[in-house]
Amino acid sequence: MDSRLICFNKPYGVLSQFTPEGRWRGLKDFIDIPGIYVAGRLDADSEGLLLLTNDGKLQARISDPRYKMEKTYWVQVEGEPDEAALMALRQGVQLNDGLTLPARAQLIAEPAALWERTPPVRFRQSIPTRWLELVIREGRNRQVRRMTAAVGYPTLRLIRAAIGPYTLEGLAPGTLRDVPIP
Repeated sequence: MDSRLICFNKPYGVLSQFTPEGRWRGLKDFIDIPGIYVAGRLDADSEGLLLLTNDGKLQARISDPRYKMEKTYWVQVEGEPDEAALMALRQGVQLNDGLTLPARAQLIAEPAALWERTPPVRFRQSIPTRWLELVIREGRNRQVRRMTAAVGYPTLRLIRAAIGPYTLEGLAPGTLRDVPIP
């Protein structure tokens, strides 16, 4: 059997597993490919790039923190982060499970290829929001959300835009594509 690597744009409200659970849908609603497994996780309330493969060694290489594959996130936060908050993210943030590795963090414009989220994010009219691009090499549970909260800017919407060289480019929510394996 040939190895396959698949990029999937996981919509909001879908688990990173094939079986639905409670109010969350599973990947089986979108992907009907036998013998394919998720390489890494993305919370149900997060959106974006999920990689799947039928190759166990490739799955381990993608998801194992020892290989430190960069993950790029677009993060809509409540408030307008200042340089001190960005510097804290760049230096590493103290969380309840220890200090994070330094992240690359910058303010960005709202991503051009952004889709509407269903349901929409709830905004407070009196509080502005901004978008950050955050690049990390770890994968702790809900890490990006905890990092932005720790510097005073809670996450409203979280989209994984890339894992290493693989990106969301050209993928609508709920769609997938095969990609070459390096």
